[in-house]
Amino acid sequence: MSSTPLLKLNNGVEMPTLGLGVYQSPPEETAAAVDTALRDGYRLIDTAAAYRNEKEVGEGLVRSGVDRGDVFVTTKLWLSDYGYDSALRAFDTSLANLGLDYLDLYLLHQPAPADPDPWTAAYRAAEKLLADGRVRAIGVSNHTPGLLSDLMERTEVVPAVNQVELHPYFIQGELREAHARLGIVTQAWSPLGGITRYWPHAPNGGRSVLEEPVVVEAAAKYGRTPAQVVLRWHIEHGLCAIPKSVTPHRIAENFDVFDFALTPGEVAAIDALDTGLRSGPVPDNIGLDTFGRR
Repeated sequence: MSSTPLLKLNNGVEMPTLGLGVYQSPPEETAAAVDTALRDGYRLIDTAAAYRNEKEVGEGLVRSGVDRGDVFVTTKLWLSDYGYDSALRAFDTSLANLGLDYLDLYLLHQPAPADPDPWTAAYRAAEKLLADGRVRAIGVSNHTPGLLSDLMERTEVVPAVNQVELHPYFIQGELREAHARLGIVTQAWSPLGGITRYWPHAPNGGRSVLEEPVVVEAAAKYGRTPAQVVLRWHIEHGLCAIPKSVTPHRIAENFDVFDFALTPGEVAAIDALDTGLRSGPVPDNIGLDTFGRR
């Protein structure tokens, strides 16, 4: 791995604390973004079957020339492939698309509380992949404390990671406390609060974390950008963040956050931006009938 700080998962596997996300990265721009990120020092790449750019992620991995063993690769299983056999088939498809022979982390992309049998069977398939050594760690995405509890009552392996919406407007304190009790690493999607800009109808729609005075003032103090301050806030909290970009200078900027630190007071001031309102889909409302197609 690179010099990126690492987080130890509950099975001993280490994961970089900062990576590149490729949600909404156009396929024609994804390979170049991944290549750029890896050349800049990133060692975590996060994709998903539903993003429809796994092949391009694999192409970027090859282009970069970085050794496969030095890159932590995550992809996710979509709801329409939940079920035991269907999940195993979908995993094989993702692995082929990526051009890899194993994954570092495999996540269930969404909970499916209205469809508990296929949801549970999908996670049991992930447990099988872990036992067979085809993935190094397994986990979930977008699960609340209650949904985690529901899933864990029916399965054996505690998720290593839960990837969720998390940014200064939605700091997920209760969920992070649950993760700490269970030994689950919290991974933040939309860590810069971008969802509040591209989903204008959301509860925090129209607001930008990067324009908040407390963030702007810290950026000026440290000679950094607001985005770097917010990513540093994630690191101070022990979170893993996966900001998305296809712009080379922003990819480099997002990674340049390991040589300064925020004070506890600055972290608390950014925490105080929390509204308690999520901007993404409500996990308890997700099901195969309402959210299952990609």
